[in-house]
Amino acid sequence: MTSPYGSWPSPFSAASVAGSSPRIDGARFVGDEIWWGESVPAEGGRVTVRSSTGREVLPGPWNARSRVHEYGGGAWTADPDGILYFVDATDQRVYRLTADGEPMPLTPEGPAHGGLRWQHGRLLAVREDLTSEPHRRAIVIIPLDGSASDDASAIQTIADGASFFAHPALSPDGSRIAWVEWSEGRMPWDAAALRIATVDGGATATIPTLAALQPEWIADDALLYADDPSGRWLLHRLSLDDLTPRGPAEVVAPADADTGYGLWVLGNRWFQPLGDGRVVAVRTNGRDRVVVIDADGGSRELDVPCDGHVSVDDVSGSRVLISGNGSHVSPGLWRVDVDSGEVTAVRGGAPTDPAWMPAAQQLDIDGAHGPVHAFAYAPANPDVTAPDDELPPYVVLVHGGPTAHVTGAASAAIAFYTSRGIGVLDVNYGGSTGYGRAYRERLHGQWGVVDVDDVIAAARGLADVGLADPDRIAIRGGSAGGWTVLSALVRGGAFGAGISRYGVSDLRMLVEDTHDFEAHYIESLVGPLPEAEQLYIDRSPLSSASRIAVPVLLLQGEDDRVVPPSQSAAIRDALAARGIDHEYVLYPGEGHGFRRAETVIDALERELTFLGRAFGFSPRL
Repeated sequence: MTSPYGSWPSPFSAASVAGSSPRIDGARFVGDEIWWGESVPAEGGRVTVRSSTGREVLPGPWNARSRVHEYGGGAWTADPDGILYFVDATDQRVYRLTADGEPMPLTPEGPAHGGLRWQHGRLLAVREDLTSEPHRRAIVIIPLDGSASDDASAIQTIADGASFFAHPALSPDGSRIAWVEWSEGRMPWDAAALRIATVDGGATATIPTLAALQPEWIADDALLYADDPSGRWLLHRLSLDDLTPRGPAEVVAPADADTGYGLWVLGNRWFQPLGDGRVVAVRTNGRDRVVVIDADGGSRELDVPCDGHVSVDDVSGSRVLISGNGSHVSPGLWRVDVDSGEVTAVRGGAPTDPAWMPAAQQLDIDGAHGPVHAFAYAPANPDVTAPDDELPPYVVLVHGGPTAHVTGAASAAIAFYTSRGIGVLDVNYGGSTGYGRAYRERLHGQWGVVDVDDVIAAARGLADVGLADPDRIAIRGGSAGGWTVLSALVRGGAFGAGISRYGVSDLRMLVEDTHDFEAHYIESLVGPLPEAEQLYIDRSPLSSASRIAVPVLLLQGEDDRVVPPSQSAAIRDALAARGIDHEYVLYPGEGHGFRRAETVIDALERELTFLGRAFGFSPRL
């Protein structure tokens, strides 16, 4: 069958995409079972906890979701006896749930909690109180008996203040806690300290680090953590006498790759000690690899199906739980025995059909600021071919953050486009993680410049080699990616249409409205206020909306507290004032990122219809 690009029939409906793959949110060995968190789009994006026995551990309407730092993470954990501890989305209190009981609150009303960790009989958490001025956060130990449910003084505070906290870890003997901390004026990938305190509150020490991540105790007198003074996040081993380092930290198995990335959420785990001196770790250089590092520093790669956004969630003996996505499989959770090499899919992880979902092609494109890394997904449909004289339309994807990255993973959301004859190019523009600190810092002071230059270079690179129709390239992104979409449309010349999901349009408005986790983020990306105010004005797409001359689709969550609806509404009004073809959709009940099945379906169908209208093809929903 021959049919124009964009109009191919496809089995990937918007509804099938919305329910296609589980969104795994942490995993643990619990006795003989494996538990994992999983979002349920059909229930408004509720996060439940499931067991490998088939049992739903956390029944509805309970929803394990933290709002600490707004992005949350670490909203549940469990002890070996099968007791679940979770943060409920509605009130942000921590609850305790036994197999035959009802959830019992462990913390009082008011503060939010996240980053839960059960270790050596204690429940650790990050607490956030947004009712005080300034806002305060803390590393705390929560009593397990419910005594703190109406008495906040029963909660033991290890450290608190206006700083940000993550990754609490308790020493095996229970005497000390390590964590990561950074000031309100910095982002954790720029500067974050490793701190250690005695549990009895007697002393605290700061370990010199650049951007520390995930401390783990490997003995009562030794810590393992990631840091990037070399330009790559590498594992470091530190020996201690009580709280005092015995000497400089030792780099463990150096490699030209990162073990770690942007600390946006509190639940990520990039490595796990096995207990016998070995470590299972993720190494990222564009795509992820999982390695076993021996006690002597040697390493070998594990043959696992996932190679993107991999998290080493838990360990039991020689077995580890690994979640993530892959080039040839759907997102999932796997149990891996590092000795035998046996890999068992626990949830998801089904092989994809290469006829419908071929592996992405990794591209390096010459840009104005150096190489630009990207992944290209060509149109693919085994039942249809395009006319010989036609080039395909493409959608250039721009990830959010902007300190984040994409991995070239197989995705039903990507196949939704490619199976219909629309190519996709996913760009890791300068500022992305996964390529080292220098690539990440390429965006310092240059947001709205480097990112825009890089996505334009990527789009033109596709057209120059004859892969894409230069007149039918659209750009799509969310949050910070939406900013780049609008900024690129202001620049003009490269894209024939733009799709902005909850995108930033005005920097000064964002500084006034956004949450405090990112309150100073823009200072590193653009410059400090008030000195750089004119730069904020000049770079904001809203200031130059009159230059946008192509159709624009704006999608926004009504409850978004990271990029409030006022941002999308402002650019909508500016486009309307000039009569520019545009569409604006506000989704009630949605925050920063769409979770509800009905929203995902509506957004995808609107995007496809919008592209067909902009580029002159008739899509089949």
